[in-house]
Amino acid sequence: MRRLLVLGAGTAGTMVVNKLHRRLSRTEWRITVVETAERHFYQPGYLFLPFGMYTPDQVVRPVRSLIADGVELVRGEVARVATAEHQVWLTDGRSLLYDYLIVATGVTPRPDQTPGLLDGGEWRRRIFDFYTYDGALALARALRAFDGGRLVVHITDMPIKCPVAPLEFILLADDFLRRRGLRDRVELVYATPLPGAFTKPIAAARLGTMLGERGIAVESDFLVERVDGTSLVSYDEREIPFDLLVTVPLNMGAQYVARSGLGDELNLVPVDRRTLLAKTDDAVFALGDANDIPASKAGSVAHFAVEVFVDNFVQYAAGRPMTGSFDGHANCFVESGGGKAMLIDFNYETEPLPGSYPLPGLGPFRLLRETGANHWGKLAFRWMYWNVLLPGRPVPLPAHMSMAGKHRPTIEE
Repeated sequence: MRRLLVLGAGTAGTMVVNKLHRRLSRTEWRITVVETAERHFYQPGYLFLPFGMYTPDQVVRPVRSLIADGVELVRGEVARVATAEHQVWLTDGRSLLYDYLIVATGVTPRPDQTPGLLDGGEWRRRIFDFYTYDGALALARALRAFDGGRLVVHITDMPIKCPVAPLEFILLADDFLRRRGLRDRVELVYATPLPGAFTKPIAAARLGTMLGERGIAVESDFLVERVDGTSLVSYDEREIPFDLLVTVPLNMGAQYVARSGLGDELNLVPVDRRTLLAKTDDAVFALGDANDIPASKAGSVAHFAVEVFVDNFVQYAAGRPMTGSFDGHANCFVESGGGKAMLIDFNYETEPLPGSYPLPGLGPFRLLRETGANHWGKLAFRWMYWNVLLPGRPVPLPAHMSMAGKHRPTIEE
């Protein structure tokens, strides 16, 4: 019996075990997934919780209910991976052997890595995050009580999960405050370590305009060094005072990755960006947010990558060359408030371009344009996530990015 061991039952881990359960012989393979948590969270929903657009029960399901019958679920926390022995040790002393290992434990916000952020006395009082379930719920309470002042949305460093989510948050905050009649009493500031609100030129021009039109100030190239009370302080000693801070802490991979010698300085597993095979071990792959590929850490990337990976793994395990090549495909709806959203679709080589998706000319979604259809597409994705993507059912969309329906804008555009 050959053993496939998957660490993590998040988005990528759940999709891959459910897909491979259908593809691998059940008499020849034993598939096991290790997960600490009992609940699986729909993380894109965290963005909506602070504004009351989703209820808490809409973003939570039991982990076991999402894993196919026949896949073994082991509750436990990984202590380390002994790659030479093909063995994983859990913190309670149990060990699991594998023939192939998939690291899919994602990344976690680490507010402890910024001095004064977690230990300065303002955490969950004036400083909040929305990249965790508890943080999003606490922020919802804070926003309901907020009646004026300076609201700062801040990114500590890249990479982060869903890099457009902070932009979405500040656009939704603008809309939320306008609907409550408070917008003229609030200064909105977007603080980013990047040179601008977005780094890809064509999309940056549109997104930058959206912020300017709404009176949102952008503080670019802001690399936070510490938090002093109610001020962010950068390494070049710039200060951004705040009354309410919504921060995206440093995102890091799991600690066991470092203890096992599998990761880089952020505990991300270096992999071949086309096949997702670890660069240091030919029996280890890393999927989803857990790897270091130069693509967005987003659910769409996990989905498209898993589509390519499953065929590759079947070939690889049979001793054949992997013929699939992941292109970094990502697409993300960008909520902009007022019942509208944008859509961006891109990959390693091609930046987000205007056009229509997925059908040329027909859409129904529009790229780099705010539309109501895009907004409803984002809301509908939650159903797709629970009922199609996680169970590993076929999705009628190509895993690789297509140029069909896209065009490069002229200077006049």
